[in-house]
Amino acid sequence: MLPDKIDDELEMTMVCHRPEGLEQLEAQTNFTKRELQILYRGFKNECPSGVVNEETFKHIYAQFFPHGDASTYAHYLFNAFDTTNNGSIKFEEFVMGLSTLLRGTMREKLEWTFHLYDINNDGYINREEMTEIVRAIYDMMGKYTYPALKGDVPKQHVDAFFQKMDKNKAGVVTLEEFIVACQEDEMMMRSMQLFENVM
Repeated sequence: MLPDKIDDELEMTMVCHRPEGLEQLEAQTNFTKRELQILYRGFKNECPSGVVNEETFKHIYAQFFPHGDASTYAHYLFNAFDTTNNGSIKFEEFVMGLSTLLRGTMREKLEWTFHLYDINNDGYINREEMTEIVRAIYDMMGKYTYPALKGDVPKQHVDAFFQKMDKNKAGVVTLEEFIVACQEDEMMMRSMQLFENVM
């Protein structure tokens, strides 16, 4: 069999995912039916099978940050969107996360951001996790990072955050500590919003 023929047959046997009715998604998100239709068309254009795997997600995301390496941040972002932890993102998962990030309440946005930073999903953010995310953001921004990345800038950034967030000095930050610290400190809130805007 010719390689192209094999690829065609493989593509035809690929399971396609279709989302539940848009009315249900409209009720669960902050998007209108028309907005959901537009989002779905764009999603299907990039991901004809109706699901996106991590490699495709990284490829799409990298196009928005051509001056840096977005692969590590895209990995963490992919995991935050992949709420079922099955290695792929369905349209429903994507649009639910997008709804939270774009139109959710401040608390919902902070909860989503906390989940992104909580890499191992244990309910806490430790210094290593936060350092990984901050370093990934600096890598993604590349030469346009401000301030310019020097060896220990991510660590300094994380140290400053932890000093404000880890009130009980337990070495980890809980969801409530994260939310309270972000709400109390305007500068930290702006930093979290900046990080959320790289979504």
